[in-house]
Amino acid sequence: MRSESALIIDGYIDEPACFGVPPYISPHVRYCAGVLLEHGFDPHYLTIDQIRSSPGLMHEHAGAGLVLVISGVTVPGKYMGGRPASFEELSLIAASFKRPETIIGGPVSFGYSEGGGTLARMPLFSGYDIILKGSVPDALDRHLSGLDPVGTLDYGKIDRWSSLGAPIIRMHPRYPEVMIEMETATGCTRWVTGGCSFCTESFYGSPVYRTVEGVSEEIHALHEEGARHFRLGRQPDLLSYGSVSVDEEFPVPVPEMIESLFSSIRAAAPGLRTLHIDNINPGMIAAHEEESRVALEVIVRYHTPGDVAAFGMESADPRVVKANNLKAMPDQVFRAIGIVNEVGGIREGGIPHLLPGLNFISGLAGETDETFELNRCFLEHVIKSGLLVRRVNIRKLMAFEGTPAFHEHKIGVHDAGFRRFKEWVRKEFDRPMLKQVFPAGTVLEDVIIEEEGTISFGRQLGSYPIKVGIPSRFPFGSKTDVVVVDYGMRSLTALNFPVRINRLTVSDLKWLNGIGKKQYAKILSQIPYKSVEDFFRISGCTLSGSVFTTD
Repeated sequence: MRSESALIIDGYIDEPACFGVPPYISPHVRYCAGVLLEHGFDPHYLTIDQIRSSPGLMHEHAGAGLVLVISGVTVPGKYMGGRPASFEELSLIAASFKRPETIIGGPVSFGYSEGGGTLARMPLFSGYDIILKGSVPDALDRHLSGLDPVGTLDYGKIDRWSSLGAPIIRMHPRYPEVMIEMETATGCTRWVTGGCSFCTESFYGSPVYRTVEGVSEEIHALHEEGARHFRLGRQPDLLSYGSVSVDEEFPVPVPEMIESLFSSIRAAAPGLRTLHIDNINPGMIAAHEEESRVALEVIVRYHTPGDVAAFGMESADPRVVKANNLKAMPDQVFRAIGIVNEVGGIREGGIPHLLPGLNFISGLAGETDETFELNRCFLEHVIKSGLLVRRVNIRKLMAFEGTPAFHEHKIGVHDAGFRRFKEWVRKEFDRPMLKQVFPAGTVLEDVIIEEEGTISFGRQLGSYPIKVGIPSRFPFGSKTDVVVVDYGMRSLTALNFPVRINRLTVSDLKWLNGIGKKQYAKILSQIPYKSVEDFFRISGCTLSGSVFTTD
C-alpha cells in the first residue's frame, strides 16, 4: 500500500450536463480523490486560479507521487467565479513537474477550443504521461491497477469513491461556501435519435441512472464534511430520472422516483441551505404534461427557492430545430415555460420557487437571418404573455469532432444578426424581465462577495444566481443581505439590508425609488430620524417600509 501524496489540480469543467467552475466543485474531482485514497495516496487539491495567483504552490508538491489534472470546456461561457484552464496553462503544468507522474482527464479529452464560434480540435498533450479516456475515475483506477487508462461507467464503484472522496471539499478555496455539483445520471435521454447535433452528452451513450441510495449516501458524506449547498446538475434531464422507457425519445417521467430522490437527499442532509437543479427537457414536458407537472411539484416541495430549470431551446426557428434534431419546437417550449411558471412561480420570501432559463445557440445548421427574428418574436411572445424566465443565455456554437455540428454548421456566417439579437435581448428583454422576477424591495439573503471595489459584486449560491452590484466596499468572501433597488441588463443593484435610515449617504439616496436629487439635502439634514414613518413623510420613498430601520 502506497503512502505517497498526490496532487489534484482542478482546471475546471463546463459540459452540457456538468459544471465545475467556482464556487462549484465538480463530481470528477471528488470521485478521483476517492480513487486516490483507495489506492493509498494522500490527495491534495489546488485550483487553476490558486496556481495563477501563486505559482509556487505547485513546487510545494514537487515530491508528490502523481499529479492529476481535471479540465475541459465543451460549453463556452463567461465566468465570474473563475476561469477554466487554457491549453497553454495545461501544457505548462505538465512541464513544471519532473518527478511526479502527470495525468490529465476530463472533457478536455473530447477536444479544446478557445471559445464559442470555433471548431474544437483534439489537443496533443504530449507533456503528460497518461491521458485518461472515458469515465475519469474508472480510468484512473484502472491505471493505478496497472491496466489501460480507459474507463467505463460503473455507478457501483462511483458510489464508493464519491463518499470516500468527500473530504476533498475542505481544500476548496471557497469552503464552506462551495456549491456541490451532484450527479444523478450520465448519457443522452435522446440517444436513440442521436441527440442534439452539437451536444457532447451523446458521447456518453444511452442514459444510466444512479440509485437513490448511492446519491443519498454521497450527500450524507458531503454533509458530514460541512457541505450545505447542492445542485442536481450532472444529468441531461432531471425529469427522466428513474425512467425505464429508455428506448423512447421522451421517456415518461416517474414522479415517485423523483420524490424518493429528493426526500432521501433531505434526510441525508438535514442542514442543507441550497438544493437546486439544472437541466430540464422542454420536449419532455410537452410530451408528458401530466407526469411532468407532478414531478415539478415534487421538486418545488423539496428544493429551495430561487431555482432554475435550464431549457436547452437553442432556436425558435423550426428549420434549425429540424436540421439539428433539437429537443422541441417553439410552441412546445412555450407550453413548457407556462407549465413551469404555473408550478414554480409561487414566491417564498419574495423569490419565485422555480423558473425556466432559456439557452440560444448561433451557428447551427439551417440558420438564416430570419432565425434571429424568430428568436426575438418568441421572446416578445413570452414577455407579453406575462410569463417569467429567470435568464437567457446566448452563445456561439462550439463544435466538437464526433458531433454532426462539426461538419454541418453556420459558424461565423451570421455574426451581425447574432450581435443584433443579443443586444436586443439584453436591452429589451432582460431588464424588463428582471424587474418582474426581482421587484424593487426584494430581499436577497447571503449574497457572497466575489469582486471587491467601490461597487462590490456578489451572488448567492444557487443555480444561475443573479449578479448583484452593491455600491459599498465589502471584502472578498464576505456575506451580506441586500435589498434590490435597481436593474442592469443582467444584474441587480442592491443596498445592504436592512437600509439604515440614519446612516444614509448621497450615494445611497440616488438608488432609492421616488427620491429626486433636489430632496437629498433636506433628507440628510433631518438625520437622525426617530421612526421609519418620519423618513417616508419627508423623503417620499416608494420602497416598502419593511426594508428600513432607524438602528
